[in-house]
Amino acid sequence: MKVTGLTDVGVKRRVNQDAIFYSDKPVGNLPNLFIVADGMGGHKAGDFASNYAVKSFLDIITNSDKDNFITLMNEALQKTNVALYSKSLENPDFEGMGTTFVAATLKGNQLYVLNVGDSRLYIAGDRFTQITRDHSWVEEMVTKGEMAREEARTHSKKNLITRAVGADEEVMADFFEVGINPGEIIILCSDGLSNMVENNDIHEILKKDILLEDKGKMLVATANNNGGTDNISVVLIEPDKI
Repeated sequence: MKVTGLTDVGVKRRVNQDAIFYSDKPVGNLPNLFIVADGMGGHKAGDFASNYAVKSFLDIITNSDKDNFITLMNEALQKTNVALYSKSLENPDFEGMGTTFVAATLKGNQLYVLNVGDSRLYIAGDRFTQITRDHSWVEEMVTKGEMAREEARTHSKKNLITRAVGADEEVMADFFEVGINPGEIIILCSDGLSNMVENNDIHEILKKDILLEDKGKMLVATANNNGGTDNISVVLIEPDKI
């Protein structure tokens, strides 16, 4: 498989509060692992939250003997949540911090996905499909039929998330298992990409006949050219054709 990832501070922010990880090699009992986390809670806290969550998650995965992918990732997430929440209670600078978290592992053509918050996972092939569902106030309004999808994209509360790792004593993640077709690309990203670049434009870039690394660079550049109001993170996976 081919994998690339990059994270960028954007145009308007001074600190990058996103964190990413990607490995096409096994991590513990997972065959591979891909993560995007978007921290929140002030300059110090957001940066700490995302990086701590990724490191904690990796440490727990690496040292666990569980072999069911979903069970393993959920165990790692729950323990990470408790550890990060404890950190927020110990240090006044970290009060109220948390992070989004989207992680995935691929076995054969089956993709296993975990999601908390509004960082996303998409699959791009003939169609461009969002697999995760945002845990956000505007998404709840859209689901209830009280807000149009178009309005949600520009609403003043579009960044208000309803779930985050480390923000409370407990966290509930969503899990997805998806079949991947030959030629499809998997994309994990923070809202610094999805808020700044329309889905159609992301899809068009991913369909270009260029290196996967260059697709990632073009996505980040497009988000920055469109304003770059947030940190931008993206991980792209091009599975081997089975």
